[in-house]
Amino acid sequence: MQLLIASATGFEIAPLEEWLQIHAIRTDNYRYQLGSARIDLLITGVGIPLSAYSFGKLFARQSYDLCIQAGIAGAFDRSLEIGDVLQVTSESFGDLGIEEADGHFISAVELGLIDAQQPPFTNGRLLSPADGDLPVFLRQVSATTVNKVHGQTKSIAAFQSRSDAQLESMEGACFAYACLMEQLPFLQIRSISNYVESRNREAWDISLAIQNLNNVLKDMVQVLATQ
Repeated sequence: MQLLIASATGFEIAPLEEWLQIHAIRTDNYRYQLGSARIDLLITGVGIPLSAYSFGKLFARQSYDLCIQAGIAGAFDRSLEIGDVLQVTSESFGDLGIEEADGHFISAVELGLIDAQQPPFTNGRLLSPADGDLPVFLRQVSATTVNKVHGQTKSIAAFQSRSDAQLESMEGACFAYACLMEQLPFLQIRSISNYVESRNREAWDISLAIQNLNNVLKDMVQVLATQ
């Protein structure tokens, strides 16, 4: 199996890489062999432009049996807990559109600039296809990808009035779009580091989110290495 594990930053998957350095064979920079799995690690950089370029460049020359994007995220949904590890199965570009004079936001889909049913979109969203062969054992959630994460009560309320997304990140939709366009099986795995609220870094727990995320990744690659 040829497996890709991608993250926006190195520190989000650093525990996994440290584990691979002990338990797998390093065959190249950011490439490891574990059992039957060849595992490539990719650090895309933060945000839509950097991740879009990274995935486009990689997928132009390399195909994979499974692509995994792993990282931390903020949660709109208060039924989710800090440290929860989740599978994102529905993505969207949350701030791609225009702002009217009165401040009202209209998405590119609503404007007709993006056809809501033109592949890879389904009802304006990017969906992760169900596949019984994938090691999916996490709660499934919806997410949105933004250029500017929310940190002010008024803007959060405005966004939630038009979106039912449970999480937000800065790269997820890029990953889903690229994988769907290239017809590559994929999973997006996110661990909650904070709630989306009036910005309060003291309430975040990035360490817990990264620890839990990487524990799941280690379990997952061990399963995949036996397939």
